[in-house]
Amino acid sequence: MKGLEEGAKAPAFSLPVADGTTVSLADFRGRNLVLYFYPRADTPGCTIEAKEFTRLLPRFERAGTAVLGVSADPIKAQQRFAAKHKLLVTLASDETHAMLEAYEAWGKKSMFGVKYLGVFRKTVLIGKDGRIARIWPKVTVKGHAEEVLAAAQAL
Repeated sequence: MKGLEEGAKAPAFSLPVADGTTVSLADFRGRNLVLYFYPRADTPGCTIEAKEFTRLLPRFERAGTAVLGVSADPIKAQQRFAAKHKLLVTLASDETHAMLEAYEAWGKKSMFGVKYLGVFRKTVLIGKDGRIARIWPKVTVKGHAEEVLAAAQAL
């Protein structure tokens, strides 16, 4: 298998989260899981996306689906972000980039001609069986959470 593919087993991970605990893929066994990767806490697009997932969280929960936001921001930044915007989604930190790389959400980016390494805005939906059900490799923030919810409800 080359790269992350729908139908493949989701890569295992264990990450610290904003509430001070650790979360791993195994914690979601028997439930669907949305992993949404975002570039940087408290930036405009990331804030809109996090608020949309928070707003829809009860509907995701009714669909048997957990939502986990992941970025390379340190835990302290995640905590400030969650508190400032009253976010209910769980936010995880991958400062080592190991999980981000496993999900192909880390790599070379370019902004205004400047090249750098960073997090790609991407979403992965994992089914109850631990396999990747759907991948959104490039996300447009507006309406994205609703699209992911519809896919989760269809599983």
